[in-house]
Amino acid sequence: MLLRFLPLVQEFKGYVFKIKGGQDKEGFPMKQGVLVPYRVRLLLNRGDQCFRGHGRRDGERRRKTVRGCIVSPDVSALNLVIVKQGENPIPGLTDREVPRLRGPKRASKIRKLFNLTKEDDVRKYVNTYRRTFEVNGKQKSKAPKIQRLVTPQVLQRKRRRTALKKEKLAKSKSEAAEYHKLLALRVKEQRERRSESLAKKRAERASLAS
Repeated sequence: MLLRFLPLVQEFKGYVFKIKGGQDKEGFPMKQGVLVPYRVRLLLNRGDQCFRGHGRRDGERRRKTVRGCIVSPDVSALNLVIVKQGENPIPGLTDREVPRLRGPKRASKIRKLFNLTKEDDVRKYVNTYRRTFEVNGKQKSKAPKIQRLVTPQVLQRKRRRTALKKEKLAKSKSEAAEYHKLLALRVKEQRERRSESLAKKRAERASLAS
């Protein structure tokens, strides 16, 4: 839900806020989807909003008291997110810039963040959000490890894997050809032995008949 303040409130003139939640005077949280301005008791599963359910059995449900998502005079606190900034800055919130402590780790997302091309070196731009801190009196710095970074070593390993796969395929094909050749030879020998035994039996029968 978007909340636009009227011009009567000069401090927030022009601001547009998005309501993300809230709670009433007794501390019961507001639940999204409950379209009432008062409290209700709902049967909730583990993992549902407003019910953590730690230590519960599988399939166990509990009835919990929650407040609807409609703002009423009983609501004591609202959680808001600034969607559009107004004319005057809010002291302690929009009057200063907070440095970005964390950045993306994947190489493609770093390129998207800094608008880079594939020819640019991504490793040079990670230092823009490198953190410096002190441990046991020593200054240390830390930057995220770049994931899915294509380097010459990565390409060499990929070529090595491809070559090994081709070698295994060629070896299996040659072994299969040798096996089929040997099998055909064995079948031919078996047929020859059978034909020889049949010819011998026919000759014996002919000699007995004469």
